[in-house]
Order: sequence, then structure tokens, then C-alpha cells
Amino acid sequence: MPLNNKKIGIIGGGAMAEAIIAGVIKAGLAAPEQFMVSDLSAGRREHLSNAYHIATSGDNLAPVAHGDLIILAVKPYVMGDVLVQAGKRISGQTVISIAAGITTGFIERLLPDKVPVIRVMPNTPLLVGAGATAVCCGRWASDAHRQMALTLFGSLGLAVPTPENLMDAVTGLSGSGPAYMYVIAEAMADAGVRAGLPRETAAALAAQTMLGAARMLLETGSHPAVLKDMVTTPGGTTIEGLNALEEGGLRAVVGKAVLSAARRSKQMSEEK
Repeated sequence: MPLNNKKIGIIGGGAMAEAIIAGVIKAGLAAPEQFMVSDLSAGRREHLSNAYHIATSGDNLAPVAHGDLIILAVKPYVMGDVLVQAGKRISGQTVISIAAGITTGFIERLLPDKVPVIRVMPNTPLLVGAGATAVCCGRWASDAHRQMALTLFGSLGLAVPTPENLMDAVTGLSGSGPAYMYVIAEAMADAGVRAGLPRETAAALAAQTMLGAARMLLETGSHPAVLKDMVTTPGGTTIEGLNALEEGGLRAVVGKAVLSAARRSKQMSEEK
């Protein structure tokens, strides 16, 4: 469903902003001429303009003047400065923030009264249409605003409504999660090389294995343990590998990674 020809202003032109731009255009939700993106880096502006044929600016007020929908795609530590600079110019628009650890309440305090604010926690696989995004609404955002965000980010992968008090958990799990998967994929590929496979073959097999396992989980709806048992035969190779993972404490380490990232997200909220 197109975004009703809404003009989209994006403050911040980094990797996540590019993922949103690429995915939305590819999904046909918006055309390049509907975008205006600001970034301090002339190199990033040139790249985005050349790659996606969108308008860019070095002035953060340009997307605000342009957009019906304003996406805040800046780093959490500069969010306050950006809102102080541009927030008073926002009127009658909807604001979506993708900044980790920044609450809707913090954003609302730096905007005019009753501006609808939506907080989302996406991840970088948005760039290939396989993102995982949680969506929550601020005080003034309606169900229609929530649905718009779910439609937008749902076109770029999976999008789910989530209470704001659980957004730190989302950040630790799916927001930071791709990095955990890349480390595991790299470790699997390295082990394949150690076992004699060419590097390119080992890397491709590791990546495809992760992709296939993820699709099995999503498309069958089965519990991970059920799918694991389907691969595990008595006295076979898989049970030996699983035993090594248990001896190495994989479950505990992955759980610690998720919880540590979630705690850091909460700390970032409290620091603001």
C-alpha cells in the first residue's frame, strides 16, 4: 500500500536511512521524488543522490520543511541537539525515530504539543527486504499512525507492534542481533576452512545454512527444538556438534549478549 503520496523527510543519511530509502522505493511505497534527506557528509549526500535519485541537503531543516513524515535516523547521542535545532519547525507532521534507547517521551518533550511520535527499532537487513522491526507509539500517535509505520517497515521485512517498555529487549535481540549472526557465520566458515573447504565455499555454505534455518523457523512455525531434533540422529554427526556447543556454553553466551545489549539500551534511555 503506497504511503498516500506522503513526502518523506529523513534527518540523517547513514546505513539505516539508506536501508529505508532503498526498501521503500523497491517496494513501490514511495517514489524517489517524495524523499528529502539531510546529512552533514557531502560524500553521503552525493552517494544517496546518485544511487536513489533523491533530493539531499546539508541542512537538517530541509527535510522538516519538505516532509509530511519525518524520520529521525541520527545517532542517539545527537538526537537532543537535532531536536533542539529542528523540533520547533515540526508542525502537523508525523515523526518516526529509529534511534536506539531514545523514548517517545524524550522526543515529545522537545517537539510542539501533540505531535504524533512513533518509535521503531529496526535492523540493517532492511536493506535486503529482510528486516525485523518493532513499532511502538507515543502519547499522541493513533492506531492509524501505528498502522502506517507497520505498513512501511512491513514492506521491508517483519514488523510487529510492541509495548514501549519492551523496546530495550527488542534492541538487544533483533536490533543488535545481526551482528551476533555475522560472528556465528564467520566462526562456521572459519571452521569449514580448517576442515579443508575453500574460503568462498565455506562462507557461502554458512550463510545459506543460516538463511535456510531461519526460513524453516518462520515458514513452519515450529519450535526451534522440534526442528533441531529433525536434524539430530542417534549417534550421528549433529549430536556431536550440538554437544560441543553445549560444552562451550553457546546458549549462555548468546543470552548474555542479548541481555547486555538490552541493558545498554536502557542505560542510554536513562542517560537522556
